[in-house]
Amino acid sequence: MTRYSLDPERHELIAAWGTGEGDLATRIAAVPAGTDTATLMRLALALTHLSEAAWRAYTHPASAAASMEPNSEGWRRAEERKSFDEVPGAITRPNLPQDGMLDVEYSPMVESAHRAGRALHAIGNADLTDSVLAEVGTELAAVDNAELGDLAGRAHQAVVLSREGASPVQVAAADRLLEQNPFGPAALFTDIDPTAAAVAAAHWLAAAAEVTAEATGHSPTTLLLEADDIEALPHETPTHVLELLEAGTSPYDAVTGLVRHALHIADGLLPDPAGLREQLEDIDETLAQHTGPDTDPEDTGLRLTPLDPKRPAPDLLEDLLAGIRGCWLLHEEYDEPDDEDGFDDDEHTGQPGTGRSRFTRLVREAAAANRDRLV
Repeated sequence: MTRYSLDPERHELIAAWGTGEGDLATRIAAVPAGTDTATLMRLALALTHLSEAAWRAYTHPASAAASMEPNSEGWRRAEERKSFDEVPGAITRPNLPQDGMLDVEYSPMVESAHRAGRALHAIGNADLTDSVLAEVGTELAAVDNAELGDLAGRAHQAVVLSREGASPVQVAAADRLLEQNPFGPAALFTDIDPTAAAVAAAHWLAAAAEVTAEATGHSPTTLLLEADDIEALPHETPTHVLELLEAGTSPYDAVTGLVRHALHIADGLLPDPAGLREQLEDIDETLAQHTGPDTDPEDTGLRLTPLDPKRPAPDLLEDLLAGIRGCWLLHEEYDEPDDEDGFDDDEHTGQPGTGRSRFTRLVREAAAANRDRLV
């Protein structure tokens, strides 16, 4: 989301947002010297909350909810998304106190717009109001573009957000990057929505696991535990994804399901009470076997989600790429290329072929053969 602040020395309203490589900032407007600082700060806070609500409509799309019935979560999300059209009017014609009473809007985004409008009304500067309207239009358009998979300009901040859904345009872009480098180029983190990137990475992890299973004789769902003996890896989450894929879950559903679960945890919700009950039963047994008077309570803590709830999609993407690396490490231990493979030129260096280049070629072939997983 975009954060708004006041520079009291330069008398400027400023907007800043993340890009995956650091923050960008721009001046929204100059404010007249002598304008009440507290009112300007209320304006900046209201605009920050407006942006937060608008980007939540992106990260929590109605299409990802379980139901669209009236008053359901999906219905509420759809109604909030429709309220984008109400924002300009709320800024220019805000609810004002009447006889000591003030109407408060149900929509967090529209209410934030009214609060911004009340601050602008108190300031009474037409040029500042026009600048704020233009800025809000830019911010809402960025959300529109991100939903369409276009992350240019202000919409680029989507690369630092975790979304319950994934744009097909972004999944395809991530797939092309992984085809160039199945180990994950830097652009996967700086140019692509992380949920979409993780969907493509799950597909490529499945291809890497298929190649490695054939070379080693291990099942795809035990590979990463074996690879962890070679190099420490975050093997639990990518193994879980491989288990989901083996059970017939699509990469899209596997990834968005994990991200959605973590986002609900971050919101203070308990999305899977039955699953938690099973975890508690398992931990009871673990506690009985492995705890004592000197046990650190943190060592026996129960994780409600395997992902970092503050950044679940980037965390998942990192783990999936680590899983691809783990497959390569194990493949190197077992693979014995024939003479023809041994003399292939490495695609990056032009030198005689290596196990990494052979692994890359085999993974590309496996990914191409199962391209329908991403459809």
